[in-house]
Amino acid sequence: MNFKFVTPQEAVKVVKSNDHVHFSSVASAPQILIKALCERGSRGELKNVHIHHLHTEGSAPYTEAQYEGIFQHDAFFVGANVRKGVQAGYADYIPVFLSETQKLYRTNVLPCNVAMIQVSSPDRHGFVSLGASVDATLAAIETARKSGGKVVAVVNSKVPRAWGDAMISANWIDFFVEDNTPLEPAHFAEPDAVETAIGKNCAALIEDGATLQMGIGAIPNAVLAQLGNHKNLGIHTEMFADGVLPLVEKGVINGANKTLDKGKMVSTFLMGSQNCYNFIDDNPMVLMQDVQYTNDPFVIAKNPKVTAINSALQVDITGQVGADSLGTTFYSGVGGQIDFIYGASLSEGGKAIIAMPSVTNKGISKIAPVLTPGTGVVTTRNHIHWFVTEYGAVNLYGKTLQERAKLIIGIAHPDHREALDRAAFERFGPHFHFIQKA
Repeated sequence: MNFKFVTPQEAVKVVKSNDHVHFSSVASAPQILIKALCERGSRGELKNVHIHHLHTEGSAPYTEAQYEGIFQHDAFFVGANVRKGVQAGYADYIPVFLSETQKLYRTNVLPCNVAMIQVSSPDRHGFVSLGASVDATLAAIETARKSGGKVVAVVNSKVPRAWGDAMISANWIDFFVEDNTPLEPAHFAEPDAVETAIGKNCAALIEDGATLQMGIGAIPNAVLAQLGNHKNLGIHTEMFADGVLPLVEKGVINGANKTLDKGKMVSTFLMGSQNCYNFIDDNPMVLMQDVQYTNDPFVIAKNPKVTAINSALQVDITGQVGADSLGTTFYSGVGGQIDFIYGASLSEGGKAIIAMPSVTNKGISKIAPVLTPGTGVVTTRNHIHWFVTEYGAVNLYGKTLQERAKLIIGIAHPDHREALDRAAFERFGPHFHFIQKA
């Protein structure tokens, strides 16, 4: 089988002004192509090129002020590497459920003229793997091919040969660029005392035989660290990282209780160390699937005891959850929070959990009488079930507004409970009995 290898500079010549370009996500962002594309932009060869992607690791120079009018960043998530550009207005964000990112392409809401991806080395059957990024990347590839666009792939021997929807025919790719740079690792700090306490409170809600989904960062790792004595846990998630590996080695995570994809760990992208990428390499236990499948609430609900753990920036005393922005400032995106909150709530024995520290690093309460004006509601008060801080866990499902306020205030930081009580009393009137200061 013949593969057309070109230089990065030759490959990015397929991009024209006004094109829509998709980058594969997380560690699979094709940095060598991004660099070459920005070089073209710096030479004045392009205008109004729309760039789409989910979260990416590594640099994102196309969001810098110098590329205004050259690249228009319209991503599906606001990661740390693009946050400054989005907040300054040089880049932008498309609010969308993670499950529907693929739908934007497949229903032609967004075109995809060029898909820039990173793949494993071709196998003897002529297949390559998308490795750590299937998500909306598969839909972008399909859309580019159907519309007469181009698919450009960085072939990298360091990309894991992941199974599932990650496997695609090398015939789908128009141009190959070789680059064997190791994948960008994601670094997570060790959980501190507060995060460890949150992890313990969440772990106490997880039953043997549960199917887990959790997001990114110290709190998910803190939860996983508490699960060593659990049995027959499964994984159906949008992403996982290194925290699951010790539990797989111990046999705690084995997928034995799943009814869908029994014995398999299902995900759509990965963020982790090289150990995590090594783990999925040629591992039939792991299925890297299209986000249309992993994040469909009705697919999620087919497994029993789905326990979804997600975080927030701010929660008000009625249970409204702000997770993508604080005020009018965006820090992340909707992601898959609602996909899994809803899916878990539909699952037999499922539990939907929002977990966060009670205060910021500066001691400001993250539980507020009302959300900061401008804050977007990601998880509505209708969707929220369990809410967890370092001070405990409360179930808000089926509770009235006043009952919710009392429960939420009860797990706020002690320094802020009296002020929250008084705000609730002013809001709900004399029937709300606020807690007197001891």
